[in-house]
Amino acid sequence: MITVATVTRALRSLPTLLLAAACGDVGEPSPYEWRIPEHFPQPLVPGGSAPSEARVELGRHLFYEERLSTTGDVSCASCHRPELAFSDDRATSVGADGHPGIRNAPSLANVAYQPSLTWGNPLLITLEAHALVPLFVDHPLELGAQHVIDHELDRMAHDEYRARFAAAFPDEDDPFTIVSVTIALASFQRTLVSGDSAYDRFLRGDDDALGESASRGLALFESPRLGCARCHEGLLLGSPMRSTDDPDVRPRFAITGLVSIDANGVLAADPGLYEFTHDPRDLGRHRVPSLRNVALTAPYMHDGSIEDLEGVIAHYAAGGRATLDQPGEPLVPAPDPLVTGFELSDAERADLIAFLEALTDESFLSEPRLSDPDPIP
Repeated sequence: MITVATVTRALRSLPTLLLAAACGDVGEPSPYEWRIPEHFPQPLVPGGSAPSEARVELGRHLFYEERLSTTGDVSCASCHRPELAFSDDRATSVGADGHPGIRNAPSLANVAYQPSLTWGNPLLITLEAHALVPLFVDHPLELGAQHVIDHELDRMAHDEYRARFAAAFPDEDDPFTIVSVTIALASFQRTLVSGDSAYDRFLRGDDDALGESASRGLALFESPRLGCARCHEGLLLGSPMRSTDDPDVRPRFAITGLVSIDANGVLAADPGLYEFTHDPRDLGRHRVPSLRNVALTAPYMHDGSIEDLEGVIAHYAAGGRATLDQPGEPLVPAPDPLVTGFELSDAERADLIAFLEALTDESFLSEPRLSDPDPIP
């Protein structure tokens, strides 16, 4: 059984983190012109993975390529849909084998700035390494490419794909490798930068960008009474932002008091951060997600158990759900001390939702450079 933890431990056993620095032997293509908002820093790129137009465009094709799955009909975009800010509208995503996983697929908007990847893994910090998770992990199975990758790379050796791989990795004798696939996928995902919402225009100096209701909602969001910004901080409105300006930030993990229940009413087997730390205090602790484009990314929470923003607000207003006490240690620890609960009037709740809706970046949803390209035969 190949789990995320298995892949991560395998990566740690290598002399250098897979592909992140070990790709120094891969030919460096021409410099890349970043298209990022003026108030955003430059993403941090590991050595050997310098982006280029050719690598980004190859990664775009691979992101939408269904032949990278064991069944030939599932792609990265199946669970990270561009019209939903590269998230999924299912509570938990369904793998190529037709079985649901245990976690909600998070939005990939601004994933280049995340200090760690997945909901509960503090060690997975590069998109290159993370690409191995959907490709090869089989518990839960996502793409299931471990069964077909060599065969499919051979099948994809079409003239156009061959030309794209050669352009993206010009100094490689044989660029058709899993290393090249992961670098290209990472290069494309680093272009998924979302920073032109009404909130961003407000940050850039347009005092009228939010409107009255959303402005009141922002004040509530930042207020000590609600305390939302104590966890959802900075430009990402989530974990701290990792960039060339601040390369050493650590992700933020929190316990929200949410007990994960699966479709059969059984406590879901998702220990969160505990899977890596084995510290009982980390049971049920998950990464704080970014709230950008949050109005589009329902259902919410790490397990997709809350259907709408009203439900999320009610969850936190109640101080998190009650935990299930068992003999000995509780299955899920009490919520983070910052999750204390609060009271809101109907008008305040509407204002808070107006602010959360002001985090939607419409231009990001319709950006042609990020859309599904014409498929390569």
